[in-house]
Amino acid sequence: MPLLSRLCIQPGDISPGSVSTPGELAPSLIPTATQFGYAIGLLLLVPLGDPMERRRLIVSQFLILALSLLFAAVASTGWTLLCASLFIGFSASVTQQIVPAAASLASDTHRGSVVGSVMSGLLSGMLLSRILAGSIATNYGWRAMFLIAIPLVLTGATAMALVLPLSSPATSMKCGSLLRSLLQLWRGEPGLRRATFIQGLIFAVFSAFWTILALHLEQPPFHLGADVAGLFGIIGVIGVLSAPVAGRLADRQGPGQVVSTGAFAALLAWLVLAGWNSLAGLVFGVMLLDFGMQTAIVANQKVIYGLKPQARNRMNSLFMVGMFIGGSLGSGGAMLAWKVAGWQGVAISAIAVALTASMVSFLFRQNPS
Repeated sequence: MPLLSRLCIQPGDISPGSVSTPGELAPSLIPTATQFGYAIGLLLLVPLGDPMERRRLIVSQFLILALSLLFAAVASTGWTLLCASLFIGFSASVTQQIVPAAASLASDTHRGSVVGSVMSGLLSGMLLSRILAGSIATNYGWRAMFLIAIPLVLTGATAMALVLPLSSPATSMKCGSLLRSLLQLWRGEPGLRRATFIQGLIFAVFSAFWTILALHLEQPPFHLGADVAGLFGIIGVIGVLSAPVAGRLADRQGPGQVVSTGAFAALLAWLVLAGWNSLAGLVFGVMLLDFGMQTAIVANQKVIYGLKPQARNRMNSLFMVGMFIGGSLGSGGAMLAWKVAGWQGVAISAIAVALTASMVSFLFRQNPS
């Protein structure tokens, strides 16, 4: 449910008196708590899809998510909301259970197409959430978004219970051995390391753009507000359309070439953003950037799911953690570059990172596994 990725309530969304807090600390930590909970879920919950029956695990995680949302909706203090946000992020990692589950149901020749279709659905949810979340919170209050999400999550749980077949555990490992095996998989699978490194670099330049966009739009020649920055999310339809196409191409031509195409698109996007300082340039640049990001992630996931079928959830866990580390570094680096050299500093840094991703992906194309 990508909609939940937008439920990171910002401090400004919590009006005075809406929750009882001893100060501003708790509300300011809510987005961080949600993201931290998601990271913990990636590390601790997603690997459980290998030794456990997947349908039961996914449905259970959806139900925990619904309870967490209810907990947040009725929170009366900032610290209660902070705790609920941590559990929302933790249980929302269910999205990363669904992708490897779908990949396991697909044949080798159609796995890329299946992953692309699932990613298209996830991206559609993200796009819808960008459009709805701000409007609902503004007109009905931040609690309304949590309440609306509850029936959506329960619908997802019902759909998974009805659609997913029972699965046999891919391994008999206990939890301790399972977590220790993450390091062994990372060390023993160069294809996983390469895919994660490339995707981390691409996600870094993707995150850099979205971190700085609102600040950039406030500057000449735009003089626009943060509300306009939010509208750029609608351009994400490019990712929705490109994900299934990328999956089919990865099946037919091999994932290496598709990853390389995605990395090059990200590089070209930042060249456009650096040199075409207009609203049209921003729109065209973000279309290329979104295309590159989603094309590369679908192809890279096809790679990692083909390495060790009995460890697909753990592979996905490591891949996503590495990607989000790249995104965090990209956001932090973009803020530093903005303070030092403004938009051009951000663009030059992003071009260097995207160029590295393109060069590595070209080598990766020669040996994708």
